Amino acid sequence: MAENASMPVWPGSAYPLGATYDGAGTNFSVFSEVAEAVDLCLIAKDGTETRIPLEEVDGYVWHAYLPSVVPGQRYGYRIAGPWDPANGLRCDPSKLLLDPYGKAFDGTFDNDPSLFSYDLASRDETAPTGLDSLGHTMTTVVINPFFDWASDRPPKRPYHETVIYEAHVKGMTATHPGVPEELRGTYAGLAHPAVIDHLTRLGVTAIELMPVHQFMHDQILLDRGLRNYWGYNTFGFLAPHTGYSSADKPGAAVSEFKAMVRSFHAAGIEVILDVVYNHTAEGNHLGPTICFRGIDNAAYYRLVDGDAAHYMDYTGTGNSLNARHPHTLQLIMDSLRYWVTEMHVDGFRFDLAATLARELHDVDRLSAFFDLVQQDPIVSQVKLIAEPWDVGEGGYQVGNFPGLWTEWNGKYRDTVRDYWRGEPSTLGEFASRLTGSSDLYEATGRRPGASINFVVAHDGFTLRDLVSYNEKHNLANGEDNHDGESYNRSWNCGVEGPTDDPDVIALRDRQSRNLLATLLLSQGTPMLAHGDEMGRTQHGNNNVYCQDSELSWMDWSLAETNSDLVEFTRRAIGLRKDNPVFRRRRFFEGKPIRSGEQTRDIAWMTPTGDEMTPGDWDSGFGKSLAVFLSGEGIPEPDRRGERIVGDSFLLCFNAHYEDIEFVTPDADHAGEWAVVLDTVSATGASDTVVEAGSPLTIQARSLAVLRRTR
Repeated sequence: MAENASMPVWPGSAYPLGATYDGAGTNFSVFSEVAEAVDLCLIAKDGTETRIPLEEVDGYVWHAYLPSVVPGQRYGYRIAGPWDPANGLRCDPSKLLLDPYGKAFDGTFDNDPSLFSYDLASRDETAPTGLDSLGHTMTTVVINPFFDWASDRPPKRPYHETVIYEAHVKGMTATHPGVPEELRGTYAGLAHPAVIDHLTRLGVTAIELMPVHQFMHDQILLDRGLRNYWGYNTFGFLAPHTGYSSADKPGAAVSEFKAMVRSFHAAGIEVILDVVYNHTAEGNHLGPTICFRGIDNAAYYRLVDGDAAHYMDYTGTGNSLNARHPHTLQLIMDSLRYWVTEMHVDGFRFDLAATLARELHDVDRLSAFFDLVQQDPIVSQVKLIAEPWDVGEGGYQVGNFPGLWTEWNGKYRDTVRDYWRGEPSTLGEFASRLTGSSDLYEATGRRPGASINFVVAHDGFTLRDLVSYNEKHNLANGEDNHDGESYNRSWNCGVEGPTDDPDVIALRDRQSRNLLATLLLSQGTPMLAHGDEMGRTQHGNNNVYCQDSELSWMDWSLAETNSDLVEFTRRAIGLRKDNPVFRRRRFFEGKPIRSGEQTRDIAWMTPTGDEMTPGDWDSGFGKSLAVFLSGEGIPEPDRRGERIVGDSFLLCFNAHYEDIEFVTPDADHAGEWAVVLDTVSATGASDTVVEAGSPLTIQARSLAVLRRTR
């Protein structure tokens, strides 16, 4: 270790935080209120270290400018200060610490005892061990911020025109035959034309990426031969994960990520990031000291009142970020702004977002975090999607987020699953979910687009497994099948898992189409999970967080094997895209479309063609209904202020186990009806036409969409 080997050091600036290269040198700054001294540590290629004491401190921000430092330089910090875990103080200068504002990282963690400040055998925290973590931890990397964005512009697609596709960077292309082998599982692979062409043909308008912030692999998983596949164990809130870069060069992930975004934008596809600001990879009090814990433990983490040696845990991961502290809030907001302004992303999905709203212990929609987001001129203008729950008391907050936010609608998922598996007393709530969940969002001034509708997501069964398994089959995770959700609202159609029974296979195929059609024709913003359009299976594993293998990767051969399902999905998305009545910006009102007329913007009917009564809605055994959607009853204007007039449709739902004859509406609604989507058909295609008032048989457990033709 060399001590400031005649290197020029200028005072620099406290802001911006992190390492900022300006073309001539690099400014370094790091916040720590508890530090008594801070060393900037420059790490050479051979692993040797040069320590530079930071003498300038403004408002607890330690800083310096080094004119000789250029992109590619690896660095870290050492923080000298009090060690008193009982009072939340965990400074340990023997640990090389990562920059919380690091924009790139290099190397790996090797689980050496030096990563931990206490003795692993005795768990004694009386004093730190003094073991130096240099060489056993990752390092932060100075990046080159300059990039040729060419003519890149964000698509800025409104919610009602959005179709989201949730995807995993590696899993999407790990085995894609059309992507060069050296690019598979990377940002460049995801941006390959073979992938983008698939998404554009399907009709996807936004890709929602599971965590791409730099994350850590849990040692407990590595010991079992597994990995942190999903990536919900982050620590680098401004850095794209290096493991998804095709180039083995420090900082290369940044430019590769930017190029990926540029390619998606060129195809008209927005990029949304799944972000995890509720906890970090350092875990509980027995976790490693790699960053926040050693810099300012009490500022970055929520500690237990009266027991500051331990962490509050609203996330089930061992710690919770302290979103009540101004510098932690600043880190979150700076991170969000960075990804919008520098990386050009179009929005965020906030993992366990309820945690960020806990001012004291309860979830508070008036929390400082929401206030900051609301007033921020950059962050407030992109898509903001909440996972509106956490694992703490009172954490389930579906429908309770402020007006600027949209939400993963867990009630939509549960209701649609229950309806199609034939659960009793579901008609009323099914109708609410189908029409945008006004009961959840209208009171806060939000519109149908606030409901991010989904039937499956990364967490749980795939769509194919939802109709193939009653029970989870997670033994491969090494937890004796105790992990993962046990109550899945799934139905295996009569046989658990694989079968060669043609009737069961046909029913599963139809149920898959039922769920997809319902999702894509509901009011709100639909979200597909990657691979569901081609029948991807995880063989009954509903918690593949640790399965970085073919179990969780996309099997692209299914696109050919199940090409009919791909075509069905494309057809349903196209129906939504081409007909504004399926993507209204405002809720239905049930009122006549014009004064003096009988026809309303929406009408609910029994299979006999009669209007639904309270008794019909409350019927415990009712599993079938029809809904008329008027294309002439759309109250909102288009982008140019013109009245929107489109086709009108009749949707006939039959979740019963027997065929049911539906009577189509009479001449007041139409003269003739043409079936434009039928889940009995493998591709959804149909040439059936019926006269108004005539019967139409809807097969058991299927739905049909009819267009008014005259």
